[in-house]
Amino acid sequence: MSEDLSELSAELRAAVARIYRRFRSERGDGELGDAALGVLIQLHKTGPHTLTELCEADRVTAGSMSQTIRRLETGGFIARRKDATDGRRVLIELTPAGEQTAQAARAQSVSWLNARLAEFTEEERAVLKQAAALMRRTADT
Repeated sequence: MSEDLSELSAELRAAVARIYRRFRSERGDGELGDAALGVLIQLHKTGPHTLTELCEADRVTAGSMSQTIRRLETGGFIARRKDATDGRRVLIELTPAGEQTAQAARAQSVSWLNARLAEFTEEERAVLKQAAALMRRTADT
């Protein structure tokens, strides 16, 4: 049984790594890196967050997230503001440039993946849907 699990583990790691590399290769030259794009897309999808909330969402250290936030702020993609309900908290939010960049990056990756998924049969897409749910559950535990 453990050999079967090891084989499955290796296959999943290889598949996830290859898809990840494909997503990266589909981006244009000079675009933001993975960490920065991840923050922009997170803020685009769920709105302003504190630094701590962004760290928890990406499971990274405060130091690592602070560097990413500084780069994005310097680039004009995000801004910091005091929380209106709790003046001690600082929220990080997208600027119009950050919103545009997040939307474009997301649209490009969605377009690429949708085109690939369209090549599969309905049955294959159903299997992928189940696999995606299991992979998300694995990632979230």
